[in-house]
Amino acid sequence: MNPRAIRKIAIVTIGLCLGYTVTVLTRLPWWTLFFVAAVWIGVGLKLRWGQPVNARYRKMWPWSLLPLSLWGIYVYLADSFGIVDLGAVFFHLQAGMAEHGGAGKMLMALLYTGIMVSVLASVTWLSRHDQRWRLSERFFAIVLLASNPLLYGLGQRSAAIVTDDGAWLDRRYQPPPVEELRNPPNLLLLYLESIERTYANELFEDAYADLNALGERGAVFEGVRQMDNTGWTMAGMIASQCGVPLMPAGLLHDSQFEPLSKVVPGVDCLGDILAAQGYQLSYLGGASTQFAGKGLFYRGHHFDTVKGREDLEPLLEDPEYVNSWGLYDDTLYDITADEIRRLDEENNGPWGVVSLNLAGHAPNGYPSQSCVEQQGEFDGQDILYSVKCSTWLARNLIDRLETEGLLDNTLVVVLSDHLTMRVSVWDQLTALDRDNTLIMLGDDIQPQRIRRDATMLDVFPTILDALGFRLEGKRAGLGASLFSDKRTLVEAHGIEVLNERLQEETALQHRLWEGISPQRRETDMPSSKDQTVETPADLADEVELIH
Repeated sequence: MNPRAIRKIAIVTIGLCLGYTVTVLTRLPWWTLFFVAAVWIGVGLKLRWGQPVNARYRKMWPWSLLPLSLWGIYVYLADSFGIVDLGAVFFHLQAGMAEHGGAGKMLMALLYTGIMVSVLASVTWLSRHDQRWRLSERFFAIVLLASNPLLYGLGQRSAAIVTDDGAWLDRRYQPPPVEELRNPPNLLLLYLESIERTYANELFEDAYADLNALGERGAVFEGVRQMDNTGWTMAGMIASQCGVPLMPAGLLHDSQFEPLSKVVPGVDCLGDILAAQGYQLSYLGGASTQFAGKGLFYRGHHFDTVKGREDLEPLLEDPEYVNSWGLYDDTLYDITADEIRRLDEENNGPWGVVSLNLAGHAPNGYPSQSCVEQQGEFDGQDILYSVKCSTWLARNLIDRLETEGLLDNTLVVVLSDHLTMRVSVWDQLTALDRDNTLIMLGDDIQPQRIRRDATMLDVFPTILDALGFRLEGKRAGLGASLFSDKRTLVEAHGIEVLNERLQEETALQHRLWEGISPQRRETDMPSSKDQTVETPADLADEVELIH
């Protein structure tokens, strides 16, 4: 090909990718892409990049190729998920990504790979044909490395190895209760994939209307925010059922990159506590239990029945009525209702059923056929359509079960597993003060709205409190019951402090993975002579949390 044509293609390729990166990492409108690209191309042609007056060709490999590749990975993650969580990346690598439904994400990853190869080829060509690029790209390689958020996050986790304390969160951990309940209620826990309470804002019209209607009959909790390591499905479920953030086992400071055999075995979670009370426990999810360790988590924490796509798909009348992730919600909820009927008929003690749906899954959702009949045709893009579908089906399930008398003496908890990832209304969502859905219905739950600064860690003790457990200090795990007046960690310290402490924490990680991750050597533990320095606010809160 003509060198002049190659030169122009290289400059245009880099310009378009630079413009796209700017729009992904900011809230600037999509057309900013072309403005940034035009400026880059104009400057490049004006300065004759790749074709200087005294051109001297040199075959070499630019230093910036690796830094550019790492930036490409970061932009892909940001474009796909909105918020890049390193903990999620490491955990999914460990827990397994088999049977995932992200076929679209795989195609996007291949597209990104192809584009990044063209960018690297363009930079290489320009550097070889233009000595100005050869001299400057080494400097830009350093800038790219220093500015990459991926490397910043890795650096923070590496610093945890040598932190002076590393046990700030672990000192605040409160083991859950063990006493026996009298007349224990049943429990129905409905996780609505990515259906955050932010959708209740008037910007999103009636997408959240059915959950607003449900909330009028029970307790609605506002202000349940998302701290680090709770922002994906398994992390959200563990935070709300165990009261701890999900810290992957083997993030830089041990060698646990082999597939996991257990998930957070070192702490007692909701399943462990309820099983000890004689509960019959079932987990039903539309997606595969092999993905992200869901099956390992629920089976390892005493659930009797754990079923996902691979178990439920053979039960379908129409085996073709599935999406890339698994079962549609209307099918899943029919099976959930059947499971509750079975448990009620067997009458072998109280039951607990946990259900995880799919309709609100980013980026576009998976609305059921029954929603198409109810709402009209789906355009394949509008996440608000899928949100409305998810909330309507959840309310419909609860109404059906109540009509049959299956929710007598039952605590019903409706909650999001985490805040949504990048969707069609991402810019509107991220401009608001976002929080998770948490609604509780039950015989002893009075209609009320409770506004607290909290996280998903506080959901765990709130559920236990609502079930009738007596909590020491109204706390369990790292959370505080939102029915109580006890301060949450967010109220005491602020979410920024929690996230900073989480980056430094090692002791809690060892607690979570006790028996799996390498145990601390005695020399690693602070001795009685060592002094842990904390602020007066820390010390005051220590008294409240521990005593």
